[in-house]
Amino acid sequence: MIIEQPAKWLRWLYPKATWRMDKNVRAVYLTFDDGPIPEATPFILETLRRYGVKATFFMVGDNVHKHPELYQQIVSEGHQVGNHTFNHLGGFKHWTTTYIINTYKANELIHSHLFRPPHGWMRHSVYYWLSKDFRIVMWDLVTRDYSKWLTADEVVENVKQFARNGSIITFHDSLKSIDKLRTALPQSIEWLQQQGYEFRIFD
Repeated sequence: MIIEQPAKWLRWLYPKATWRMDKNVRAVYLTFDDGPIPEATPFILETLRRYGVKATFFMVGDNVHKHPELYQQIVSEGHQVGNHTFNHLGGFKHWTTTYIINTYKANELIHSHLFRPPHGWMRHSVYYWLSKDFRIVMWDLVTRDYSKWLTADEVVENVKQFARNGSIITFHDSLKSIDKLRTALPQSIEWLQQQGYEFRIFD
């Protein structure tokens, strides 16, 4: 079971993907998957604004299509956007061609050079082709804010336990996460700031 930090074998599976940034720099990279949605995105943006933090949102194209005003707000507030396919496709449930077409369809709305596969999985053929046009960004720490088995306090503890220099930290812009995020996101940001971490976005 892959939990907070990815196993070494998974990093080896996608060696050209970005799993962690510079371990010698005291900085972290906040990312949010699956949005934008009106039930979660406005709170996330308000929280980031309050703490002066920029983040990267890996967006589902269909959600951007349904909520273009949220996409525009994310961009206008200086955050970075990434592609998360048009329909949040499972990595091994679709043919390579279908997956790639779906990803480029999403990019007609998202306009990003960054890609993250839903669930962190994709066929190696997909990885090969998308690597030509996208920087594939994975994660160094997944907070598990989506888990019904964790409390908000436990999500914060995951951040405290596993965050390190260069961590790419994954939260979720989703219905499964928002109740926990209302507590966990501000507390995590405050703790990271207290530890002296800078918040960055990708080149």
